[in-house]
Amino acid sequence: MSARGAALATLREPNFRYYFISTLVDGAGSAMGAIALAFAVLEVSSSPSALGIVMASHTVPEVLLMLLGGVVADRFGRTRTIQASNILAGFAQLAIAVLVITGQAQLWEIAALSVVNGSASGIGYPALASVTPQLVPRDQLQPANVLSSMRRGVLHVIGPTIGGVLVVTVGAGWAVAIDGVTDLAAAAILVRVTIPPPVAEQTSMSSELREGWAYFRATTWLWVVVLALGMLNALHTAFNTLGPVLAISTDIGEAGWGLVLSAGAVGLLVTTVVMLRVPLPRPLLWGMIGCTLYGVPMVVLGVHPQLVWVMVATFVGGVGMEVFGLGWSLAMQEHVPDEMLARAASYDALGSFIAIPVGQLAVGPLGAAFGVQDTMLVCGVFYVLICLATLGSRSVRDLQRADHVVAS
Repeated sequence: MSARGAALATLREPNFRYYFISTLVDGAGSAMGAIALAFAVLEVSSSPSALGIVMASHTVPEVLLMLLGGVVADRFGRTRTIQASNILAGFAQLAIAVLVITGQAQLWEIAALSVVNGSASGIGYPALASVTPQLVPRDQLQPANVLSSMRRGVLHVIGPTIGGVLVVTVGAGWAVAIDGVTDLAAAAILVRVTIPPPVAEQTSMSSELREGWAYFRATTWLWVVVLALGMLNALHTAFNTLGPVLAISTDIGEAGWGLVLSAGAVGLLVTTVVMLRVPLPRPLLWGMIGCTLYGVPMVVLGVHPQLVWVMVATFVGGVGMEVFGLGWSLAMQEHVPDEMLARAASYDALGSFIAIPVGQLAVGPLGAAFGVQDTMLVCGVFYVLICLATLGSRSVRDLQRADHVVAS
């Protein structure tokens, strides 16, 4: 089947089609809303720490509530959980918008509402990460995941630009309001998705968390990759934190750094089209090889921070990250039992994200002490080595697609 045919076949599934439209609407608002919220905060306070306070107010509850989100999704249903998350986030964003538009906003109010928004995100994330197998047949999981990744890639490219235009033309408050409206619209569209409610016998939430942890700990490929991702995500904060510093101090420049980020997005988008055709018989083998490529831009920045070479490296990194993302989604969706998938996704997210703040806080002082370029290089080299070390686990490199396992 052609790439176009595979995509169309997936979108013919009514449940997936409405889910795709819902996440497209929600993602468009979020991509615009992030930059709008940043400028809304700066309207309230010009302090450099103000935006950091608001971002942390979102991130901390998001990470802390992911485990609860996995239990909620498995207990009450994934689409219901996503809807509740969208509604909660939508009203929080609309409240921020009203405060900013009326000129009454204070920093603590935006931070408090960001806690609500981050809580909604943390509860909804495991459901979003685990709902696809309930929406399409097993043989359409790869094109379904590729389409979702393509949606995210396109919005990542155009969303911030549109958000910036809205901030300039209608104001940051109104731009945040649009994000809130898209959250509510996404929840309304999900009404068209019909999935039978969970039928498994329910125990206490603490018991379900222990059950999820027992499964996570007993599944070698799962905890090995998540352990690696925790370290990798911490190391990769060097790219976003020290990369702009290197850009300013070299011939890359601010405009060039924008081209670098765009090159990564283009690499991701190109790969989504290719992966509609190319199967991944060993999803984690190819996924971790792809993840290795994601460390290449840091190595190049550390060795030779020249615009063209960094753009090429970031394009390659985008290719690799798309391959990893697809491989990881397929491994999770095909090998984790459906009744356990949301909880497994919550432990995955917690382990993967929890060290990011550590990296964000550490790489700046390390760059100041040992040199920005050298710190970038060391982070990039360790990133690649950890990816390759992960392939030393047979359970990771030998994991096959579910259809291959059945056929063998």
